[in-house]
Amino acid sequence: MHRRFTSFLILVLPMAALLNGCASERPILYNITPQFTVHDPQFAQTMGHLLGPQLVGENTVTTLTNGDQIFPAMLDAIHSAQKTITFETYIYWSGKMGQAFADALAERARAGVKVYALIDWVGGDRIDPKYVKEMTDAGCQVKRYHPFHILLPATWFDLDHRTHRKILVIDGTIGFTGGVGIADDWMGNAQDSKHWRDTHYRIEGPVVSQLQAVFDDNWMQTTGEVLQGNDFFPELHAKGKQWAQVFKSSFTGGSENMQLLFLLSIAAAGSDIRIENAYFVPDELTIRSLTAAAKRGVHVTIIVPGAHIDEKEVRQASRAHWGKLLKAGIEIWEYHPTMFHCKLLIVDDLWVSIGSSNMDNRSFRVNDEANINVLDADFAAEQIREFEADKKRSRQVTYDQWARRPLGEKIGDHFFTAFGWEL
Repeated sequence: MHRRFTSFLILVLPMAALLNGCASERPILYNITPQFTVHDPQFAQTMGHLLGPQLVGENTVTTLTNGDQIFPAMLDAIHSAQKTITFETYIYWSGKMGQAFADALAERARAGVKVYALIDWVGGDRIDPKYVKEMTDAGCQVKRYHPFHILLPATWFDLDHRTHRKILVIDGTIGFTGGVGIADDWMGNAQDSKHWRDTHYRIEGPVVSQLQAVFDDNWMQTTGEVLQGNDFFPELHAKGKQWAQVFKSSFTGGSENMQLLFLLSIAAAGSDIRIENAYFVPDELTIRSLTAAAKRGVHVTIIVPGAHIDEKEVRQASRAHWGKLLKAGIEIWEYHPTMFHCKLLIVDDLWVSIGSSNMDNRSFRVNDEANINVLDADFAAEQIREFEADKKRSRQVTYDQWARRPLGEKIGDHFFTAFGWEL
């Protein structure tokens, strides 16, 4: 979330958190004993049957690095649409990109394409109303996810429950997901502090139908309309050799499954775990899982944002947890050139999880999230090259450096941890 909402949320979030807390169950303390690695066929069986849906083969997931690659690919795909466009995002702000996407979606709607856009009410609060009017006038269906109305108490319960998913599906055949929002901050190539570092992914093959189903889930929750038929779920043919699954979580339907996905992946590591995460605020269960992996000889490396971060409080809450990780031999690197917004997990050079989910309590227990998991050595190798390139632009934090940080920082770190900072 961004600072424009801070004063408002200070007033209403305690009420929302209380209401959500009354409605939610106690967090599950998973107990996972490592039994196999990601190379064992049982791992794919477990991820398909225990979490679901099943991994499907014959896909191609293409890596798009930073706005210079991401936005042209997404806009080109939108312009190619012939039947349907389904689009869900957390961030949609005014600016060049906001206008470009509004223009592209409106143009396709005028051409007869059925366009469905779902924009989070909080994340999309900076959208220029003229964009929404342009799209709706052209025939797009544009809905806001969980809008808040002070005079409608029923909306208070959902105030803290946001969709953090980033989904674009074209004609049911081409999909996109990752970490990027629709805002000018993501433009460029992470060349300076004003242009964020992020990764998005273009998806083709049978797994696209799973991504479409994730969009449909929130569209049904919002409108009651069921999107079905060949325009949304056409027969999908082989587009590559990668095995993949799209995994979703939601506050109303198994939000903690996202944490279970990460914990199962960590438990199945035999040699290496690489993590990139924009808002890395691990709870005690995640810390125990990572330190246990390190103690059994797994090399764990984590890249997080440095001084350039849009929410300083999140960085402070994150740093409060680093002591146990660093003592266990886990490497932590801070990315310094600009805001680091990537969300990536690579296990044993084979298993990759990418998408919208951070490693914090908001992603694990509150937000609607969606990740695509890929089981493929070549794809993992490509992500490792991206990871190593990011590490070259980062600085390692040692335990001694962490322990010697100023007293004021230590107090702030623990304050935001105790406060349960989730913004």
